[in-house]
Amino acid sequence: MMPSPIDLHIHSSKSSDGDFSPFHIVQLAKEKKMKAISITDHDTVAAYPETLRYGKEAGVEIIPSMELTTIFEEREFHLLLPFIEWKSKIVSNLISQVAKRRVKEARGRVEKLQALGFDITWKEVQKEAGAFPPLGISIAQILLRKVEADKDQNSTLGKYLEENNRPLAPYYFYKDYFMEGKPASVPRQNISILDVLDIISQTGAVPVLAHPGAYFQNVKRQDLVALKERGLQGLEVYTSYHSSEQSELYLQMALELDLVPTAGSDFHGTIKPQIPFGILNNGAYWMVEELRKRRP
Repeated sequence: MMPSPIDLHIHSSKSSDGDFSPFHIVQLAKEKKMKAISITDHDTVAAYPETLRYGKEAGVEIIPSMELTTIFEEREFHLLLPFIEWKSKIVSNLISQVAKRRVKEARGRVEKLQALGFDITWKEVQKEAGAFPPLGISIAQILLRKVEADKDQNSTLGKYLEENNRPLAPYYFYKDYFMEGKPASVPRQNISILDVLDIISQTGAVPVLAHPGAYFQNVKRQDLVALKERGLQGLEVYTSYHSSEQSELYLQMALELDLVPTAGSDFHGTIKPQIPFGILNNGAYWMVEELRKRRP
């Protein structure tokens, strides 16, 4: 089956949990004859402007975007921002706010892991993250690499390196330790999605709610009604997070509420081996055209 001509949710090495460079991603899109893509790195627009240059050279339309981590009624909601004016002062301020909150959250996680007896330091986490705010997945990767190097270091983590668990080991660790109620969980530090929706139109972005059926979001119709009233314009209907039944459910909600249905794989590279590049087959270029019509 041919891949979709578009993918509006792709992560690059400019995300703290992505490992394919923007150049590599554009080349993959060209090979798969994709018409348009968005690199939507977590809480950063660091992939731009270089991705735009690579896209022009490869004949692939690049739609500047990012994936902003927000909170809505105590749930973490991820907001995609296609057509964002990535050089905007508002965007840089948002990224700065999110980075400060992410660092505070990460420090809290590290301190809790240390209290549990895990061999990890804040210096290690900073080094791993580089210029990006540390994510829980990054912290998990540090610990699991240590276990792999020395199997006896902490036997409680050995199960994550069993053959059937290894491909998704960082995510299993995240669920076991960082989710709400787990031993190393800390209060969410995210900014309000409502505050973002109130100002984001000033950046040219067309806000789209990512993977509404994800276990940590579990978006209901009433959530979409409330967000639509504040400026939400699109809904990621087709995504690696959704079953076919979920996609159909959210498609109906999108159509009823006049939200543009979109498609995004949430590709990360080797950290999510179950999501190969070009996995989607439901995306269509009309989605891009409809989003473009709604630009402020």
